[in-house]
Amino acid sequence: MIIFPAIDLRRGKCVRLLQGRTEDETIYSDDPVEMALRWQREGASWLHLVDLDSAMSNASENREISKAIIRTLTIPVQFGGGVRNESDLDEILGGGASRVVIGTAAFRDPEFLKRAVGQYSDRIVVGLDARDGLLATHGWNQVEKVEALTFAKSLVQIGVERVVYTDISRDGMLSGPNWMVTEQLARETGLKVIASGGVSSLEDLRVLKPLGRSGVEGVIVGKALYEEKFSLGDAIRISL
Repeated sequence: MIIFPAIDLRRGKCVRLLQGRTEDETIYSDDPVEMALRWQREGASWLHLVDLDSAMSNASENREISKAIIRTLTIPVQFGGGVRNESDLDEILGGGASRVVIGTAAFRDPEFLKRAVGQYSDRIVVGLDARDGLLATHGWNQVEKVEALTFAKSLVQIGVERVVYTDISRDGMLSGPNWMVTEQLARETGLKVIASGGVSSLEDLRVLKPLGRSGVEGVIVGKALYEEKFSLGDAIRISL
């Protein structure tokens, strides 16, 4: 089971939001590169990196910071946020990212997703964000009239192998993840699933580990690490 420490970038800083609300922001570091190095030093095998500004709009100062993080680390980086076209893909993957997470564009432009998967195969991950079971897009600001599970099943036909699944109601809340739906998603689609949102304790990770048999291959952890609910080292030891 892979533990992905998360770095969310907003206005050049490392932050966490509550359920994606920009008004509920906590800044944890003014130096995202050093924060990324910290997680690498503490044993991370992957980093999950998100450009929140690009996810919510077209303008962002975070792209260069993201590329600096990718260049600096020796561990692989999974990047998401504002990936909308081939130029974005080429820039990010060409800049050294190991995977790119496509969110809104995967829903809005399925032909783009098909081309991306055709060119980059399993380096393409789809961000599957759900609010009350429905797909959320545009930085979680718009809820579509499509069930997240139904959309996930359509991704299999395109050739997508992996998704990051976030239950928005749990994100940043330290209330425990929605493991039941996460496992259902993996079991019913055959997709590899990375869980995201709500991890609050080592016990949450103990519950997650057996779900690997259903296809849940990892979990993204953010606020619990920044709030020192547990250490990354302890999380990794439980996941082995």
